[in-house]
Amino acid sequence: MEILGPLLIAFFTALAVTPVVRKFAIKFKAVDCPNARKVHHNIMPRLGGLAICLAFWVTVLLTQEITREIGGLLVGGAIICLVGVWDDFKNVSPKTKLLAQIIAACVVVAAGIRVDFLTNPLEGLIGMEFFQHPTIGLWIFSYPLTVLWIIGITNAVNLIDGLDGLAAGVSSIAALTLGVVSLLEGQGNASVLFFILAASALGFLFYNFYPASIFMGDTGSLFLGFNLSTLAIIGLTKSTTIISLFLPIIILGIPIFDTLFAIFRRFVNGKPIFSPDKEHLHHRLLALGLTHRLTVLTIYGISLLLGASAVIMSLVTTAQGMLLMVAVTLGVFIAADKVGILQAKGRTEKPQDKKVYHHAK
Repeated sequence: MEILGPLLIAFFTALAVTPVVRKFAIKFKAVDCPNARKVHHNIMPRLGGLAICLAFWVTVLLTQEITREIGGLLVGGAIICLVGVWDDFKNVSPKTKLLAQIIAACVVVAAGIRVDFLTNPLEGLIGMEFFQHPTIGLWIFSYPLTVLWIIGITNAVNLIDGLDGLAAGVSSIAALTLGVVSLLEGQGNASVLFFILAASALGFLFYNFYPASIFMGDTGSLFLGFNLSTLAIIGLTKSTTIISLFLPIIILGIPIFDTLFAIFRRFVNGKPIFSPDKEHLHHRLLALGLTHRLTVLTIYGISLLLGASAVIMSLVTTAQGMLLMVAVTLGVFIAADKVGILQAKGRTEKPQDKKVYHHAK
């Protein structure tokens, strides 16, 4: 009941609040208009992520003890939510969004949520004292590393929000998997927070799956990315086993690898790293002939496979886990090359692509 009760509260809160948020978004014109880079063809209300935020906060405040760490998580999440709402109304500049993310990450760090050490992959391999320690202390470097991790995952989740139900579904799968692994690692409190986040996103997904009646907007994608990255630090950085270092990366593989492949692809093709294109995983699957719904379900399947791999890694020996991790990573790179997201000639968005079509009201 410690898990099921909060999960049900979060799910039904999101389910009840989303229609209210949708009416609010339409009334105050927080809408997403179609253009050449987007796959939808009608004006859609966004701001749906506000329902996820409210469901998560209400459930945490009602069911969890508000420790210093959870307080930092809630305050940082509020900052992310505010800049997301602002962006869904007014299209905030990337610099402003980045500044808000840095501030939110610093709040989290100040609350004591940090990556304090890394497991030592060379422990015992070389007869030097340094290599005999199971962990490598990060000292002052833990602060910038934690901030970079939070900002990176926050924006990675934001980048995959390109199809109905994609970001909400992938984030739900990631949160559920992280919750299970946290339980296995003995971090019960963190696991409950993961399950609350997953339930909040699933309640919203009822309205967001194809064909969606509302988008989560930056409010939702930034909030989900922020909480996933922060909770991963709370739940999965306490273990000194080497495999624990890689579990969050495997579980969050879809947003992480899609972002890394985009950077690599643009670099290889001589494009600006931050230039938008239509060569992300979901774009490539659509280009291969998959329908909108089948593309999203395919990516869900990949997320489930990565999540299952991470759970298995946490249960087997270190050597077996490392072998499985190498196999999964090679599989990801081979699959990415097959669908064309590594070497595809990414089409940079042109000025005329930004034209907004106003045929719908």
